Amino acid sequence: MTRIVLLNNVDHQDLTVATGHGPEFGDAVNQVLVFPTEWQDLQREYPILFRRSEEGRFQSVALVGLDRDENLFLGDGVWHARYVPALHQRGPFSIGLTRAEDGSEAEPMVHVDLDSPRITAGGEGVPGQIVFLPHGGNSPYLDAVSDVLGRIHDGVIANDPMFDAFQVEGLIEPVALEIFLDETNKYTLDDLYTISAERLAALDGEALARLHAPGFLQLAFFAIASLGTVSRLIELKTSRLAAR
Repeated sequence: MTRIVLLNNVDHQDLTVATGHGPEFGDAVNQVLVFPTEWQDLQREYPILFRRSEEGRFQSVALVGLDRDENLFLGDGVWHARYVPALHQRGPFSIGLTRAEDGSEAEPMVHVDLDSPRITAGGEGVPGQIVFLPHGGNSPYLDAVSDVLGRIHDGVIANDPMFDAFQVEGLIEPVALEIFLDETNKYTLDDLYTISAERLAALDGEALARLHAPGFLQLAFFAIASLGTVSRLIELKTSRLAAR
């Protein structure tokens, strides 16, 4: 259930939000939808791979686990990584487009899901971040969330043009990711795509310039570099199995 409303400092003056991480907050997933605007931070922590949406469009995901509903970075109420994907930083907040009374172009505004478990968990006796300061104004927490929401909003806008450019240059290729933990434990992740490092290296100057101008060339390198973090997933998974 969701009850999403426009955030305001009158109705929501006393709102508090639990900011930890756990299955109860929807963090127990093995893949997280991510956006081009956060790839630079993501590529140091997680493999960035591509999937097709139900509409057939490409979208990027960060791999955070191997088994279903498994987040290898999650433990003791903490997401153990230097960067947490934006969708899991934003808490109960989202961007909604609110059209002005004069019918002018819709303006992005912060909305809040009042049925989110993060809000009900932030009640009496449970640590929570305040959203508004006691005497008015946004709290530092809300300012930080607004920055995260802006990153998501900009990432949604950049997503399709970036993948269109990658496809024009023939850079996207399917990949079946095979992960061996030992002689008996093997994971094969299919229906995934990545950037072809070989095709990227073979592009001529004009193609590279076309990708560089909107910033997509650097993003392609981030996606390729991120695959080096698969070894970190193997370490985390091996440690978790050994602990059992």
